[in-house]
Order: sequence, then C-alpha cells, then structure tokens
Amino acid sequence: MSAQDNSIRPVLAATLGIALFAAMDAVMKGGALAIGAYSAFLLRCMMGSVLLAPIWWWRTRVFPRGRVLRIHLVRGTVIAFMGWSFFASLVYLPLAEAIAISFVAPLIALYLARLLLGEVIRPRAVAGTVLGLVGVIVIVAGRIGRERLDGDAAFGIALVLVSAVLFAWNLILQRQQALVSSPLEASTFQNGTVTLVLGVGAPFLLVLPDRETVMLLGLAAVLAILAAMLFIWAYARSETQRLVPIEYTGFLWASLFGWLFFAEPIRPLTVAGAVLIVIGCWIATRRRTEQTAL
Repeated sequence: MSAQDNSIRPVLAATLGIALFAAMDAVMKGGALAIGAYSAFLLRCMMGSVLLAPIWWWRTRVFPRGRVLRIHLVRGTVIAFMGWSFFASLVYLPLAEAIAISFVAPLIALYLARLLLGEVIRPRAVAGTVLGLVGVIVIVAGRIGRERLDGDAAFGIALVLVSAVLFAWNLILQRQQALVSSPLEASTFQNGTVTLVLGVGAPFLLVLPDRETVMLLGLAAVLAILAAMLFIWAYARSETQRLVPIEYTGFLWASLFGWLFFAEPIRPLTVAGAVLIVIGCWIATRRRTEQTAL
C-alpha cells in the first residue's frame, strides 16, 4: 500500500496522464471513423494485452485473487462499455465538444467517493469542481450557440452522457484498484478484461482494419497504457477528490489537438472557459500549507 503523497507529484502525473489520454482519443477517433468504435476499441485493447501481459507475468509470476481480482474484473467491465460509448460518440461529435460534455463525470465522482470510499469532501474541492464545471458550460454554450443540434449530434451527446456516468464509477474503482495493485498489473487486467468482454460480440461486430488503421490503433494502445499507468500511480498516492478536477484539463489538450490536427479555431469563449477550468483545478488541488507543515 502506498502512503499519501501531499506533494505536487501525483497532480503532475495525473495531468500528464490526461494529456496522453486526449492524444489517444484523437487517434481513436480516426480509428472509429475507419472501422467503427467497437472494432477500434476492441483491437486497441487486444494490442494492449499483447504488449503488457508478458511483461507483467515475467515481473510478478503471481495471479491476483479474491478482492483484488474482483476489482480488476469489475473495473475492466465498466471500462469496456464506457470506452465503447465514448468512442462511438466521437463519430458524431467534435473531439473537444465530446470531452467537454463528459466533464459531468468528475462532479458525480466526488460524491461517489463520499458514498463508496468514505472520503470527506472539503469545501475547497467542491468549489474548485463547480468552477471548472462553469468553465465547461461556458465553452459548450458557445459551441451550441453556433451549431444546430441535429439527430446525429443528439445521439452523440446521449452516448457521451452514458459514458460519463460509467466514467464517474470508473474513477472510484480506479482509486480502489490503485491501493491494491501495481500500475502494470492494473493496466494488464484492464486491457485483458475489456478484450474478453467486448470479444463476445466479435463474430458479429468486428471489422478488420487495413494497415494504416492497425498502425493508428497500435499508437493508441501505447498511449492508453502509459496514461493508465500514470493514473494508477497517482491515485495510489492521493485522494480521489484532489485528482478528479484534473480531468478538466482534458479540454485544454483536446482543443490543442483539434487546432493542430483539424485546424479547429480557438474562440474567445473557449479561452474564457479554459481559464475558469484551470483556476478551478488549482483551487481544488491546492493543499493548505499548515497540513504539510505539521
């Protein structure tokens, strides 16, 4: 079990993990457009399993049992449907917009942490999360004000909301998993469980990719592995409520990747919302100096 780390290191690790996840989302959008969200996600996790399983077994030679195995399987199953619904939404929505809407998840997760983990929710964490959510609302309002909400967009938003509920649960499971498992083991079982769960539908739903799509999914697998291991490391050393608001920085990364790869303009409301998000994250993650001085 890892001790609590009151330094900035868990925050930095979680921030880097978010950046890698946002890059992975951009790559996965290309894969989902090419062969569908189901096939892209299944193949990405299958590649992740092939990369991780031999390394994990070589280093540990111990198969988890009991409560630890149950946490691995439950979280992997949640991630299977969370990822499938989110990547399906990217077929209908811009990357930045989908990520922005998904930010209802950290707010839900704060209260799930209270119910499931018994964490005391400090006013600072609530205030920071609410301020971050206001920033997201400003950004989404600016986007919706310029675009008509057609059937495809509405379906995409519904998929994001389903994914967000599962993501909130995943954040709690991630904290539980981080306390009983190494990052390597957690990432191995995450990819393996998703592969087994989604693999049930492979005879009916799987679309085989071309060489270019295989390369994209391989890159996505590596990015996802690195991001997941960073998250497990961070959540083993800090409380959920301290790290959850960091999720809001995902919109900043999504906006950057959208500008770099898709020439999406950065508008004034986007900048205003981003400032609110960053301030909210700072408020929620900053520790009182007297806590570390004792």
